[in-house]
Amino acid sequence: MGSKRAVVLGGSVAGLCTAGVLARHFDEVIVLERDELPADAEHRRGVPQSKHPHFVLNSGRRAIGTIFPGFEDALIAAGGMLLMPSKDAAYCEKDGWAARKSSHMTMVYSSRVLIERVLRDRVREIPNIEIREGVSVTGLLTTGGGTAAGRITGVTFSDGDAQSLDADLVVDALGRGTKVHDWLVAAGWAQAPEQTLDAKVTYTSRWYDLPADRPADWWWQHIVVTPTQDTGVHPEEHEYLSNFFPIEGNRVIVCMGSWGLTMPRTVEDFEAAADRVRTPVFGQVSRECEPQSGVHLTKSTGNKWRRYDLLDAPPVGLIAIGDSICAFNPFYAQGMSSAARSALVLAEVLASRSTIDSAFHREFLDKQKVSLDVPWMLAMARDQAYDFATGTETVAQWRRKLAARFSWPVFNAITSAAAEDAYVDEKFTGVFNLDTSLKEISTDPQFILRVLRYKVRAALGRTRIPGGFDVTKLPPGTDYTDPDNPVAHRPVYVDEQVPA
Repeated sequence: MGSKRAVVLGGSVAGLCTAGVLARHFDEVIVLERDELPADAEHRRGVPQSKHPHFVLNSGRRAIGTIFPGFEDALIAAGGMLLMPSKDAAYCEKDGWAARKSSHMTMVYSSRVLIERVLRDRVREIPNIEIREGVSVTGLLTTGGGTAAGRITGVTFSDGDAQSLDADLVVDALGRGTKVHDWLVAAGWAQAPEQTLDAKVTYTSRWYDLPADRPADWWWQHIVVTPTQDTGVHPEEHEYLSNFFPIEGNRVIVCMGSWGLTMPRTVEDFEAAADRVRTPVFGQVSRECEPQSGVHLTKSTGNKWRRYDLLDAPPVGLIAIGDSICAFNPFYAQGMSSAARSALVLAEVLASRSTIDSAFHREFLDKQKVSLDVPWMLAMARDQAYDFATGTETVAQWRRKLAARFSWPVFNAITSAAAEDAYVDEKFTGVFNLDTSLKEISTDPQFILRVLRYKVRAALGRTRIPGGFDVTKLPPGTDYTDPDNPVAHRPVYVDEQVPA
């Protein structure tokens, strides 16, 4: 490309993935990070959401693995767990516990802080990347702001002293709180349109150590309790989406979240709420664990997409990746994966363009939009159902009612059909992992017919895999991978000799 220096603002997942891409095309890549970065997997001020559960979806796993070969193996070696959710997680769904079975989808479970530590380790192995810590970015260096010849030429920052740094390309990876857009407007560029939708999601988490001697009937690693679909009178806690989420070090994050409800902030209220979710098992297993933290609560969860692609003259010399351009409701676990996917889009454009000019930016923004459309559509499909949601993407009342009435039933129909139909399972897995768009499956006749066929079979009592197991009891461990030959779970006790 002939360019010499790229500067990345922010050293979290989006910034680190982008730095890994840029290192292949620039002589020098400098990451400016406000925090002093810990050597180990520890929380830091700049990533308050690290105290909550995080998924790297399959598309994100592949993207990060492309940027940093061996990343997944390194994450597992550091304590991450490669699990099969359909077999290693207990799901409390509409009618009760779902059946356990094998599928082709796997996920790596770990804390956000471990993911970042492993990424930092990989970045520090790349000789032309420098991470400068304890640095506050204060502005942009620009020329001809807002004109056809306008360009970002670098950044200003402070590490105790006011300094500046020239750059051929600047990447905004500062997250939801970025001020870069304000600096662009102040320098003369047009304000980028924004799409927003805030469904008032709040979630609260607490970290625990698992029992040293795990009870023999705990076959699961992960427990998921979905919100009730009962329209009658019920406890508020039945509206929660709750997770007993495994991470490295024999620990779990117990997390409860909701749309539009006030969530517990104190230890006492947290424990009481856990006892009142839709299955008593959630509170029971949480109380078997040893608390290792206080209660962490997050309310900054609105969906927001800053549409640089709609500008007639996008700023040359600057791109945005991660929450800086498109932030999602964290319930849907899309943030890290979307950021890594955007970094791969950048890699593709850098490989095809020899100059960072307006054509470079137009191609990048167009391709990034295609990538971001997939998770954005998923987030809108659910969050538009709430009357209390605010933002530019709210919809007419009749559409809200339709979404509220059918989104969970449709989800239940798909997941139930996926348990028995490999095609539905494959397509739904693709949507969940951002490999397939919601539009694609909603216009796929074969997918729709197979889901409808399952519903007919269920109405006739001809399904092969049972469901709706009693939520007042522990989730059943029977493996229904082969519905004709289910394998009952047999607990292995501590003092029992297990055959080799």
